[in-house]
Amino acid sequence: MKSIERVLNKKVDHKALKESFMDACSNKDFKDFIKTIPAKEDVLINYTSSLEDASCEYKNCKDCKGLTNCKNSVKGYLLTPEVKGDSISFSYNACKYLNDKLEKDAYKKNIELFEMSKEMMDASLKDIYKDAKRIPILKYFQEFTKKYGREDVKGLYLHGSFGSGKTYLVAALFNEMAKKGIKSVICYYPEFLRSLKASFNEDFEERFNTLKKVDLLLLDDIGAENCSNWNRDEILGPILQYRMEEHLPTFFTSNLNLSELEKNLAITTSGVDKVKARRIIERIKQLTDVLELVSKNRRD
Repeated sequence: MKSIERVLNKKVDHKALKESFMDACSNKDFKDFIKTIPAKEDVLINYTSSLEDASCEYKNCKDCKGLTNCKNSVKGYLLTPEVKGDSISFSYNACKYLNDKLEKDAYKKNIELFEMSKEMMDASLKDIYKDAKRIPILKYFQEFTKKYGREDVKGLYLHGSFGSGKTYLVAALFNEMAKKGIKSVICYYPEFLRSLKASFNEDFEERFNTLKKVDLLLLDDIGAENCSNWNRDEILGPILQYRMEEHLPTFFTSNLNLSELEKNLAITTSGVDKVKARRIIERIKQLTDVLELVSKNRRD
């Protein structure tokens, strides 16, 4: 067995490196690629294998029509050599298509989803089906975006039939506002309550305060949860009270109108409490305008 000293002191076989480099240079794409690198040949020959990989990815990028067609080892990235003195380092840099996508999607950092599909971040007002039933909602959005930041504006209580696209509509508005730097939370309320209750010893306070204080809030599918004194009086009530006092626009979607929601909030596992339910409804009325959307189920 060779000693460690002999292995460490073994000289690099420059002849073999040179042969490997010259063999690679027989490929025109490789030869053209290394001409773009400001390094001497005696430096380049030490990195033949990595340069071949970079050359291949460079060719892939030249012929590429978009991210979906990316053939590189890391989708959307290009292995790029950088000369540093007598050495070359390699890093992955985003391609032009990925840079365009990152710039286009930069607004998404302003949106937080609680128990919601990430597809909501792609909701767009331009993709909304514009029929007579949605025109009042779109007009409300137009007024909201015009007045926001200049005067106090109310959120929206949007109720109506199942699958009519209520959540998508509000998410599309939030995405437009996010492009202006406005932060928002889109929260599937029934599941959020379950996860919040399970997080008492973890991030309960942080999640609870986020809903209270975020610029724009959507409580999606309110009324679908199992009502209890805890979620009505200790969670929903304080959130609405804080947002009402701080004039923070709050949005709701529901299959229930306000009268139906009031009845739902009044009945808990401990009995009937009409006064507290009425108090919640009055806060919602203070926070929102009310619109209805009845339409065919667009999820089918």
